[in-house]
Amino acid sequence: MTNKHRTTFYIGVTADLKERITAYQSGIGSKFTTKYNLTELVYFEEFTNINEAISREKQLKNWKKDWKINLIKKLNPKLETLEI
Repeated sequence: MTNKHRTTFYIGVTADLKERITAYQSGIGSKFTTKYNLTELVYFEEFTNINEAISREKQLKNWKKDWKINLIKKLNPKLETLEI
């Protein structure tokens, strides 16, 4: 998730991506996403195993911002908002 200016990014795990996006867009997401108005999805990965998803989340949270942006741009070069 990111804001309209693509300056702040949030990484998280959820079992229901549509529900989570709706919560963020309604302002009832996490304190972090609400504080920075992170309402736009620009990248996601799908996993069938929750432990793999959590491991990947932890890995990405330790990455530098530029690394995250480069990862996103591989699949979404213009950082456009994705529709789910």
